[in-house]
Amino acid sequence: MNQIREYLKQPLIVGIAAFILGLVIGLPLLGWKIWPVQWTSAAPVNLHPGYQDIWLKMAIVSYHATGNAATAKVEYDYLADAGPDALARVKVNPGDIDPSWITQFQSAVTAGGTVAPGVTPTATPAKGGKINTTTLFIVLCVVMALAIAGIVVYFVLQNRKKMVGAEPGTLMPTAEVETPPEWANFPAPAGEHAPMAQFMASYKAGDDLFDDSFSIDSPSGEFLGECGVGISETIGVGVPKKVTAFEVWLFDKNDIQTVTKVLMSAHAFEDPTIRQKLEAKGEPFQASSGGQTVLETATLRLVARVVDMSYGQGALPENSYFDTLVLELAIWQKQ
Repeated sequence: MNQIREYLKQPLIVGIAAFILGLVIGLPLLGWKIWPVQWTSAAPVNLHPGYQDIWLKMAIVSYHATGNAATAKVEYDYLADAGPDALARVKVNPGDIDPSWITQFQSAVTAGGTVAPGVTPTATPAKGGKINTTTLFIVLCVVMALAIAGIVVYFVLQNRKKMVGAEPGTLMPTAEVETPPEWANFPAPAGEHAPMAQFMASYKAGDDLFDDSFSIDSPSGEFLGECGVGISETIGVGVPKKVTAFEVWLFDKNDIQTVTKVLMSAHAFEDPTIRQKLEAKGEPFQASSGGQTVLETATLRLVARVVDMSYGQGALPENSYFDTLVLELAIWQKQ
């Protein structure tokens, strides 16, 4: 799954995949359902064996009625290499035709006959299926449109990637936070450098689908894991949701499990029932402005710091749910 996510971050791969998917879905739909190939002017040699037998029987009846050996020869030659097999089948199953007529016809077509003026006793080349030029033009237009769409998707995603890469982490909604918080000047642990990556997650009451996640990449672009923060528990009823706890998590591609800690409101942290319930999700810690906690995996260390926060006011217990929360996630790669 993580490998697929990594591929989806590459616009070129997404564009190529979209183009191939369009061809796989579009061409069969156009060629088989909307504008199928139509076969016309097929020669007797291209017919099903059953229809070849019918053609030969009509030729035999015609020869018996007219006695024109040249015409019989031409009609027989239309079957080309299929003629002997068709003649053998008609002999076995003549139907209403007198067997003597078949014998006479065979003698005429194998012994040859006088060619009537303007008649060429050779088989007419078989005509293959013809594709309507309008259909071909439409199919080509669809293929070109798919190719152009793939190119457009590539450049759009490439441009978006450049825009996102111009700022650290993810773009914060400036309308919600008037003064952007400063990045923490984390002291580097002994023997380590400054954070390899820093991300900012911002929550505002009413964002009931809040779930921020960030890809962790090495300076060389190698995918190392992911981290994020999302809603863990709410309190009370109604909308918008009253969030009383968040989950902060860290995934390391070199570790077998995802590490999770639960950031709780003061009320949730002090309430034994709520706290016991949330401890099953991860180690709890109480949210406080400037407070921080550490998550560690096999090769990664994450420091989560509460940059800013405020509680909502209402009928619920005091300090029980968040109105705003700005959380900074700083990542180190263990040496």
